[in-house]
Amino acid sequence: MSQTDRPGTRPRNSFEFVTVASARARQLLGGCVPKVEGSPKPARRAVEEVRHGAISRTDRQEQPVE
Repeated sequence: MSQTDRPGTRPRNSFEFVTVASARARQLLGGCVPKVEGSPKPARRAVEEVRHGAISRTDRQEQPVE
């Protein structure tokens, strides 16, 4: 599948790819269950998850300060 077939699933550029993978690596270090088989190292597994499309970017909505 190309990136146009699954919009929003894979990062659009290398900066976004690294940002998503690093956030996922932190989740894996915190105890989240891996979504793909692979390396026991959290950073490498996070990269594989993003590469395979198992992880996608989500935009957080800013909460207004009261």
